[in-house]
Amino acid sequence: MSTVDEDYEVSICANCGKVEEESNKLKACTACKMVKYCNRECQIAHRPQHKKECKRRAAELHDEELFKQPPPREDCPICFIRLPLVTTGYRYRSCCGKVICSGCCYAPIYDDQGNIVAGKKCPFCRMPPPKSEKENINKRLEAGDPLAIYNLGNWYRGGMHGFPQDMNKAMELWQRAGELGYPVAYCNIGYAYKMGQGSIEVDERKARHYYELGAIKGDMLTRHNLGCMERDDEGNMDRAVKHYMIAVKGGHTESLHKIKEMYSNGNATKEEYTKALRAYQTYLAEIKSVQRDEAAAFDDQYRYYESGLY
Repeated sequence: MSTVDEDYEVSICANCGKVEEESNKLKACTACKMVKYCNRECQIAHRPQHKKECKRRAAELHDEELFKQPPPREDCPICFIRLPLVTTGYRYRSCCGKVICSGCCYAPIYDDQGNIVAGKKCPFCRMPPPKSEKENINKRLEAGDPLAIYNLGNWYRGGMHGFPQDMNKAMELWQRAGELGYPVAYCNIGYAYKMGQGSIEVDERKARHYYELGAIKGDMLTRHNLGCMERDDEGNMDRAVKHYMIAVKGGHTESLHKIKEMYSNGNATKEEYTKALRAYQTYLAEIKSVQRDEAAAFDDQYRYYESGLY
């Protein structure tokens, strides 16, 4: 970029110096976004001079996106309170595709005559529960429900509900679910490449790639796994703490334990551990409700927080 005056900027090709014109738009380097070129030939010719700075800036841009705090989980569609991270704290309803908190699932539902019908109807759409796990799957798949697609992938992974065990099919379905907006699916793909599952061979590069996709999209377990990779595999303690801290703000208890452990070992500061504790308390305050407390007190299957930390 070169400035002609205060109000007018002119883009020039980083290789040949040709000025951008209306009839000849320059294209920015896709990695660093810092320089522009006339065409691929100019980009290739300039690569030896630009390579080092390009890699440095591309890494900075990647980290800016990677370590950005994602938005919190969506609210329960009934009580409009933030959904908890603990799996017992919510239920997926295949009848309507909604994720509903345990408090609203536990709360009594009344019919027109004032009779309690809890357990007989969905708290959101008021439809009776399906007779089997497979009953509503085709309807939800046709609707492009990413959570239904993810669940089907899990069934193929384990050979459940009459589906054959097929890891490749599971990976295909998880990929689709992730692309449709369900980041937990990327965690499953990353774990398959990290550990090697079924026909999937261990590939650390692919594992990290899918973990990063899931983390950027907001899955806290995937974020935690990235922290473990940085800490245990790479020895990058600062980056590990960054990942764990983001996960703690999202309600991931194990990440809080990891920061505590790193503080005890001298790999995290007292300030970082204190910040993590406060972030977790903030998360708990945001997911708390009287209705959820009543459900959790009734049965652990409705518990919306980790025991021993609340």
